[in-house]
Amino acid sequence: MPFYAVCDMPWHEGEAEMHRRMHLPKQENPSSPFLSPGAGYMVQHAPLLALGTLDEQKRPWTTVWGGKAGFARPIAESAIAISALVDRRYDPVIQALLGKRRDDELVTDKGEGRMIGGLAIDLETRRRVKLYGRKLAMALEKVGKKKDGPVRQVHMAVRIDESLSNCPKYLNKKYIIPSIPKPNLISDSAQLPPQAISLLKKADLFFISSSNGMKDMDTNHRGGPQGFVRLISNNESGAVLVYPEYSGNRLYQTLGNLQTTPLAGITVPDFDTGDVLYLTGKSQVLVEKEAALILPSSNLAVKVTITSSLFVQNGLSFKGILGERSPYNPPVRYAITEKTTPSAAITDQNANYVTLVNKTELTPSIARFRFRLNDPFASGVWKPGQYATLSFVNDLDVGYSHMRDDDPKSLNDDYLRTFTISSPQSKQSLETDKPDEEFELTIRRVGRVTKYLFEQDLGFKVPLRGFGGEFRFERKQPGGLFPFIASGIGITPVLSQLSTMNVSQLRLLWSVGLEDIGLVTATFERYPQIIHSTTLFVTGKEADVGEREFNLLGGVVDSGVKIARRRMEKSDADDANGEPGVDEWYMCVGPGLKKSILNWLAGRRVLYEEFYY
Repeated sequence: MPFYAVCDMPWHEGEAEMHRRMHLPKQENPSSPFLSPGAGYMVQHAPLLALGTLDEQKRPWTTVWGGKAGFARPIAESAIAISALVDRRYDPVIQALLGKRRDDELVTDKGEGRMIGGLAIDLETRRRVKLYGRKLAMALEKVGKKKDGPVRQVHMAVRIDESLSNCPKYLNKKYIIPSIPKPNLISDSAQLPPQAISLLKKADLFFISSSNGMKDMDTNHRGGPQGFVRLISNNESGAVLVYPEYSGNRLYQTLGNLQTTPLAGITVPDFDTGDVLYLTGKSQVLVEKEAALILPSSNLAVKVTITSSLFVQNGLSFKGILGERSPYNPPVRYAITEKTTPSAAITDQNANYVTLVNKTELTPSIARFRFRLNDPFASGVWKPGQYATLSFVNDLDVGYSHMRDDDPKSLNDDYLRTFTISSPQSKQSLETDKPDEEFELTIRRVGRVTKYLFEQDLGFKVPLRGFGGEFRFERKQPGGLFPFIASGIGITPVLSQLSTMNVSQLRLLWSVGLEDIGLVTATFERYPQIIHSTTLFVTGKEADVGEREFNLLGGVVDSGVKIARRRMEKSDADDANGEPGVDEWYMCVGPGLKKSILNWLAGRRVLYEEFYY
């Protein structure tokens, strides 16, 4: 039985259903049944206004207008006026509102008027306010010398029936500047063209409209890290997208609409070029397990099957200059079809536990952890080059919080962490395919979860979600070489595969900070066979470390390893490139060094480990 909050604006049945599915207590609807003073101020001072409406087939579409504050303004107690440059030819909202009427014809709606959802948004200050109302009147005016061109000035009056301010989370700052649109239709297929796919890969924001039948309309923003929208298929029947719903104010007005009317209209602006992708399609709200089965680590997601789209080059009246990204952005969550990961169906209730049996501090921030599997056969045989996924949900998840400025990323933290296995597979496991009972992880303390792990004593138990990854070295023919570039603990994939490789074929370029020299010492003590295959690059000032690190550096120098007290350079890669038998490179480094290396090795085949599982 759906519940309704006791207030002037009760929840509709779809919103109430979302509250039930998300196990929420009763709450009142905070929307104002008019244009609140704060909302009116925001409309007048926002440089962008996203708008949604339904076409003649009752499909939702979304657009975004503006470029400079002041193009929209309140004109009455609960009414606003909009005057903006628009694309008359391809903008689907313009098409839905005006159809084939003449540009100079004043169109007034009879009765209640056509539903319009709105979002006034200022990305520079991370402020936004939602609007809902009905169109009162509208007309288009020809502009410029080319009277037959596609660009028009729209004049529209809208009666506002609801307004609601939203929080600033997941808004990436952008300074908006006006631009003259010169629209050119690239594609109108439900199968997305390459330009649209490229836009989705870099997009950190889109606008979405939904409706509760013909009773209500909602237009809002979704944002996150670049690429948070994932394309899971793209064929002639229509592309399929999925995106995660992050922790928000838990009103679920958009998702409530999608419960009653599973149709969504989306627009994805390209702030760099002025290009725009318009989408409409069938939606499905995914909760808990059904979300994780498609988008691992997600508790709530939306899948959209595209039924119609338009990709318009230079179709927007604005561009944007990127500023600070939201501190609340979690890492990108990749679809299950995109990468080999432990099964999303595994939970802490049915996971195999591991027990900490040994812990060795190697540097002030790096330690080696040895875990024993409670049931070696439950998770299968792990292979060198794979990672282990551990779950710290039960230990660290404190439940829902709307905002947490002291630790913003924790709001969407799934408390799952993946670590590359740094111990080699045992001889018995290699020969019999029998699982090893123990494995080691070499871990750097970098955040809340790893800090918690470093504080644990022997006997600590943690759920193992599974093993995954495919960063395996291909066996080389005689004369072939393994050139590998590592920084810090990026050495771990090499260590796990030493038992299956010919070390004489290894050419290891390893960069470490002087503060981490203890990692080098411990590695050479355990695996002395790699010393003469290694060139070590040690960075950092001796004055910034203690006597222990200084003494350890002396021991590393005495080991006979080739060592350079500087950063790695292009010439170092060139030296290895000059050796016969180098046909591909491997690396496991940080983002900055990775970019440099890919430039150094342009034209070469480079395989590398990522840390976004």
